[in-house]
Amino acid sequence: MSASPKAQSLPSQPAAAAPDIAAFQRHKWIVAIAVMLGTILETLDTTIINVALPHMQGSFSASIDEITWVVTSYLVANGIMIPMTGWISARFGRKRYFLLSVAGFVLASAACGAARSLNQIVFFRLVQGLAGAAMQPSSQAILMETFPPEEQAMAMAFWGIGMMAAPIMGPTIGGWITDNWSWRWNFYVNIPVGIAAIVMVTTFLHDPPYLRQTRSRRGGVDYPGIALIALSLGLLQLVLDRGQRADWFASPWVTYATVGAVASLVLLVVRELKFSDPILDLRILKIPAFTIAIALQVMMSFTLFGVNLMNPVFLQEFMGYTAWQAGIVLAPRGLGAMFAMLLIGQLERWRIKTRPLMAVGYLLQMASLWSMAHWNLQIGYWQIVWAPIMMSGGFALFFPPLSAATLSCVERERMGYAASLFGMIRNTGAAVGVSVMSTMLVNHQQIHQSYLGEHLSVFDAWRMGMMPKRMPGSPGFLSLPDQLSGHKEGLAAIYHQFQVQAAMLSLNDIYWMLIWFSGTVVPVLLVLWLWQSSKAIRPQSDNSAAALAH
Repeated sequence: MSASPKAQSLPSQPAAAAPDIAAFQRHKWIVAIAVMLGTILETLDTTIINVALPHMQGSFSASIDEITWVVTSYLVANGIMIPMTGWISARFGRKRYFLLSVAGFVLASAACGAARSLNQIVFFRLVQGLAGAAMQPSSQAILMETFPPEEQAMAMAFWGIGMMAAPIMGPTIGGWITDNWSWRWNFYVNIPVGIAAIVMVTTFLHDPPYLRQTRSRRGGVDYPGIALIALSLGLLQLVLDRGQRADWFASPWVTYATVGAVASLVLLVVRELKFSDPILDLRILKIPAFTIAIALQVMMSFTLFGVNLMNPVFLQEFMGYTAWQAGIVLAPRGLGAMFAMLLIGQLERWRIKTRPLMAVGYLLQMASLWSMAHWNLQIGYWQIVWAPIMMSGGFALFFPPLSAATLSCVERERMGYAASLFGMIRNTGAAVGVSVMSTMLVNHQQIHQSYLGEHLSVFDAWRMGMMPKRMPGSPGFLSLPDQLSGHKEGLAAIYHQFQVQAAMLSLNDIYWMLIWFSGTVVPVLLVLWLWQSSKAIRPQSDNSAAALAH
């Protein structure tokens, strides 16, 4: 988001800034841990609740469609607030806003755990999403300003550990807590962590001098922009999250909501480009490296979050794993992400360029998709484990250099706005990926089931019924007495296999689609980004300010 003209013309004050910057450098790792705690809380709550939904459904006597509003309300509120984070931080102070966000998140978590009705928990989840939205972009901007230019990729790697490991470990942690304690403790565990984050942020985090000066010169409030952001992103998240259940555009409300989202988005773009102090600064997109990086981030989020949705479904629905077992099998992918992030951070400390590792990360993602495209219902444990490890590790090698080099192209006065825009589009890409793959899974499953059904006739049923006579030890079903007596267990068993195999083929289709998609679009965008990033003019830093050149 673009700062106001007054803010952009502020003179630098090295003498006043020096003590603050020295404090930032001295406590940079404490600040990093403090903001990371908040980020982990917010990202963990996007997935930790998923495995507890059946238990919550029983507690509130709710239908499946009703209980999913617990997830939908959080996602909608989160999507609306993320793009406003930069503007709110510039207007009221990043530290103050971050503290209010963590405190509001903790209080909303306690209220969710104590909820006694479905309406109560949906409302408190809405508040939780509104409060927690600031943690992701704010923490990213804080780390970019706290660490010197040569350590910014390392800071993004550290930030990425929480961003990736928390949602990956969410189902595992949530399953264990739900099975051993109660679903309510999935919310209560946020309280002590949130309190620790509040204490550390209060003690060690301070707003940089330029942000305090900008805050003292407030412009007008863009109320139409706020309304259009809430309307466009709220409707979009609603359509993406619940459109599949409503059969998409066969339902009138999906059509109306989509038209409303598109119209609001168009009006938002026009409004924000004309207003002097906009909520969402689209002028940052004039920086080619930033715009291409956002496109890359959308592609990566589309793939990563979609695969993270498909794999638990595959294990629980078609391989017969429980939620806890599926979480244990998929938990090692978090280790892959952590190892890759730590590798990036250590190489940055040794002043070794990490951009070549972006190609390695991309190849690891392609190898992972290739492996998953060949999965079947007879695969073993290690085949399941290694593919997600490669996927998360590849993304972890790709993300920190991309984020650090891209955000360093933006002036420090606009850093919060850039991080908000980055986070908003990343979340939108993830939501679109989850929605597209969910729809594709259902539609292709029906297509494959139809194709498989063409190859079964009454003669095949008769032949299978004769198998026990020809192959001693084979299962006996579809015998003539059973058919005459109305026992259809054999046909039901065959139909079940039809459904399972059709779903497996549908999953393979999704992974092949991602291979072709990633293999054609991502390399072009990556080359363009490397070209534009090498030409980008980065803000000049001095020793008295948080430098962002990289």
